[in-house]
Amino acid sequence: MAPRRSKGAGAFPKAVETPAPARPDPDALYAALDLGTNSCRMLIAQPKGSGFHVVDSFSKSVQLGTGLERTGRLSRSSMSRTIQALRICQQKLKRNRVKRMRLVTTEACRRAKNARDFIRQVKRETGLLLEIIQPEEEARLAVISCAPLVSTKTEQLLVVDIGGGSTELVWIDLSSVPKRDRPAAIMRLHAGFHTTDSPFPSAKVVDWISVPLGVATLRDQFNDVEDDSARFALMSWFFEEHLADFAPYKDEQAREGFQIVGTSGTVTTVAASHLGLKRYDRTKVDGLRMTSDQIDKVIRGYLELGPLGRRRDPRIGEDRQALIMSGSAILQALLRCWPTDRLSVADRGLREGLLYAQMSADGVLEDGPF
Repeated sequence: MAPRRSKGAGAFPKAVETPAPARPDPDALYAALDLGTNSCRMLIAQPKGSGFHVVDSFSKSVQLGTGLERTGRLSRSSMSRTIQALRICQQKLKRNRVKRMRLVTTEACRRAKNARDFIRQVKRETGLLLEIIQPEEEARLAVISCAPLVSTKTEQLLVVDIGGGSTELVWIDLSSVPKRDRPAAIMRLHAGFHTTDSPFPSAKVVDWISVPLGVATLRDQFNDVEDDSARFALMSWFFEEHLADFAPYKDEQAREGFQIVGTSGTVTTVAASHLGLKRYDRTKVDGLRMTSDQIDKVIRGYLELGPLGRRRDPRIGEDRQALIMSGSAILQALLRCWPTDRLSVADRGLREGLLYAQMSADGVLEDGPF
């Protein structure tokens, strides 16, 4: 005898509809685009507490500065690549209906003779208006992007932003700021390095410098040196020579109470190599602390690998293998001057600084710990 079918057997199941995530309110969105010597990067975000939540992003290597060191001009091919990337950014901005934005470009356009023509072409073909920012603002934005990584124990802080065409260094004295307020004091620098009208204890900018050497421009200076180790040594000493006018350069710095925050692809790649990551993971890298000895060990490993070994290393990759050595030369020069047991790795930079600055100016960030 066949078993009786249960009541309702064979009925169509009721569809369970998952509601689509609510689209963010366009009035609450901010965008920041950073067009550098090597890369075009953009973030679209909305304020969330004392920080922000990323809604959309874009990042692409466009190598805008290719050939700039030799000709003083942006090449047609590099401008074409960059405009293609900017079209994608424009589509994302339009799709998210973003109204508040800053779209900036840095060293390559500061130096190129035809930068204004390029900016006009970008406006004509994409509708985006790029703004060339000066080195001090670039340095300031790098500093505030790293505010959440500043330790409350830090009395002397050096923020280093190694870019494609330039490197910004900012030395900040936090000794007169109450410990718990130190990260917030860094954030308040969005108004300027030398503002004195704040009712709060202020972070004092001792000195800052923009060295016109980044991973691309420093590499191009020594392209004709064939020996890998010799090229690395020359790059490192050449960069150090450009620090002579930086006020804290000659002062011996005690490791206790001293922190370096490094923001760049170089620093994050070195951190990934130190951790032995087979695939890059921002959550493990951003905020990681390393000592001078640990960084030196990674850089020695890069030299032992040689160009072919670095190209095959998944933590470095074919695109970055040439740039990682010029970046490492800059990093080694800095640590030769100021050894530290506390170099904090920042997977953040100009875009985050632009977002924090816009949101802080509009008063939409909540007070409180980062």
